[in-house]
Amino acid sequence: MSIISEHGFRMDGRRPAQIRNINTRLGLNRNAEGSCYLEHGNTKVLCAVYGPYESKASKRLEDRCAIVCQYSTTTFSGLERKNRPRGDRKSTEISRLLEKAFESVILTESFPRSQIDIFCEVIQGDGSNLAACVNATSLALADAGIPMKGIASAATCGIVETKPIVDLTSREETDLLPRVTLATICGRDEVILVELQNRLHIDHLSVVMDAAKATCADVYECLAVVAQQHLKACAPILGN
Repeated sequence: MSIISEHGFRMDGRRPAQIRNINTRLGLNRNAEGSCYLEHGNTKVLCAVYGPYESKASKRLEDRCAIVCQYSTTTFSGLERKNRPRGDRKSTEISRLLEKAFESVILTESFPRSQIDIFCEVIQGDGSNLAACVNATSLALADAGIPMKGIASAATCGIVETKPIVDLTSREETDLLPRVTLATICGRDEVILVELQNRLHIDHLSVVMDAAKATCADVYECLAVVAQQHLKACAPILGN
């Protein structure tokens, strides 16, 4: 299967450096402090944020807030139905990656002895699932009004015959294709998450990382517009 055609187009008609459309809706879950539904192409993610609230003694940190993430997928999210939508090895690994990433984003010292719960569910997975969860979580935290260093944005990039391709779909995420998921704060060089899938030659690492950073900056511009528009819509309600 050829990922890039002889005319330079990918299977879905995009150029190698072109990202998919991003659509979002904030505040859908009224029971949560913040929530976000995000569509990144055909990848659809729902994120809900609860807290901060006083944490249990077993998870309590005296000087900062504890971040607890749960990543799950619906049984119908992919081509193959899953018997365990959460709790498997891959879901647990992604949950820990999200926790570590947002511990670097949230101003946790503002909420000592408390806890923030983040729930991410992939309703439909069509590639770049981890990156979509990072982007949805950033907007859900913004919707909750939780102070952060900035909006985190993420992207998954791969390389085909020395040529980087960005924002991979599930068909492009083949078992042999080297790919990197990268997340930064405000589209700058401050990296908060890196995940490497498959072996990547050292000579290609800088090319993929540069493409991923540039894509994170493009995604950040989209997320920042959404956050600003949401803030303006909430301003009359808040009385500002």
